[in-house]
Amino acid sequence: MIKPIELVIFDCDGVLVDSERLAVRLQVALGAELGWPLTADEVVERFVGRSKESIVGQIAERLGAQAAGLWWELLIRRHRDAVDLALDPVDGLPEALDGLTALGLRTCVASSGSHEKMRHTLGRTGLYGRFEGRIHSASEVSRGKPAPDLFLHAARRMGVDPAVCAVVEDSAPGVRAARAAGMRAFGYSGGPTPAEWLEGPGTIVFDDMRRLPELLAAH
Repeated sequence: MIKPIELVIFDCDGVLVDSERLAVRLQVALGAELGWPLTADEVVERFVGRSKESIVGQIAERLGAQAAGLWWELLIRRHRDAVDLALDPVDGLPEALDGLTALGLRTCVASSGSHEKMRHTLGRTGLYGRFEGRIHSASEVSRGKPAPDLFLHAARRMGVDPAVCAVVEDSAPGVRAARAAGMRAFGYSGGPTPAEWLEGPGTIVFDDMRRLPELLAAH
């Protein structure tokens, strides 16, 4: 018998804060500027959901370590500036969190982003207080997504069996990491990642964050 879900693990960018489209635009612009022209779809496929090490490694392989370092430095600076201008929670996210509270479900965050970045984006959108003390970064584990390490680390820190965890992700590496961790995956397709890239065994794909509480209650 499948055990009821006890912990909901959220990715951050594109799941809690509506930042992935912004990040994709910045990456496309940087590629054109620094000598690696990329389409938006190519950025999503290569970079979305990946750790800093994975992204910088890909850029270094193409353009060299110096250019990769500059690319990352410019990305962080421009992303921070853009977030300060305007950033909102993902549409329907506050209602979804209220629904999870009503169901008595615990929550936490596990993201490829750094703690500094999450403090900034979650703080700008008024969400930091809802997750403070329950935020986990890929910087705390040896392997980023699609390896299961980050989600297993989050479950361990929260004192919860992976079998009763659900992961809400918006990237292909993220849902693969959730499945590899033995957790139930919920792929949010309301952002730049196509729904078909999120599909797979043990994965529910949805495009309206307001539906999350009912989907979790049913699975």
